[in-house]
Amino acid sequence: MPKLFGFYQLPTRAKAALIGLLVMVILASSVLYVQAYHRLKPIYEVKTDKKIVALTFDISWGNKTPGPVLDILKENNLKCTFFLSGPWVKQYPEIAQRIQQDGHEIGSHGYRHINLSNLSKSEIINEINQAHTNIKEVTGVEASLIRTPNGDYNDTVIQGVHEANYEAIQWSCDSLDWMNPGINTIIDRVSNRAKSGDIILMHASDTCKQTPDALPAVLKNLKEKGFELVTVSELLQEQQK
Repeated sequence: MPKLFGFYQLPTRAKAALIGLLVMVILASSVLYVQAYHRLKPIYEVKTDKKIVALTFDISWGNKTPGPVLDILKENNLKCTFFLSGPWVKQYPEIAQRIQQDGHEIGSHGYRHINLSNLSKSEIINEINQAHTNIKEVTGVEASLIRTPNGDYNDTVIQGVHEANYEAIQWSCDSLDWMNPGINTIIDRVSNRAKSGDIILMHASDTCKQTPDALPAVLKNLKEKGFELVTVSELLQEQQK
């Protein structure tokens, strides 16, 4: 009768080692699962059946792009959410004030444009508070929404955001305008990918040179598809229903 080779034919010490290894793998997998499951996250989108999306703009640099973007939004009678960096607000107070006066929602884009996940919680809160102070001094707005620089976060960042009385806002539809990929690419990405409850990421910094040229068609296509454009706070109200 042929010999059988398998687990039961292994020496006792080999069996024990194999079992130990298997237990370690199972425990490690369980830890990773728990960490992934409980990881704190920002808000990417809102689940809703309504055909609504929130169009958002980050601004950290320059004074050339914001004006044309604001003009286009005004022509279309739209109110969006702008995430402004603390130093930029101080450098260009007249533009920040126009954003507020045009009726747009103002959120924070942090203070220094660095990855907050590299900082301690107290440092994170300090970055948020510095930007908060600048925004309030220039616009009078008590911001409560933040898009972290580079969209970077970890559990400590989200905890710091909440302790600073903010809500972290990410995005579910990226226009990629920050890459200057071509006007038609920006238009197609938003027009073809947007779905109900999305938060759309665009930029009004001077580094994003194609945004003003792409924006009219983006707005036109979204409207033709039946989408209503709202602020992030208005979108979040749907989450509470």
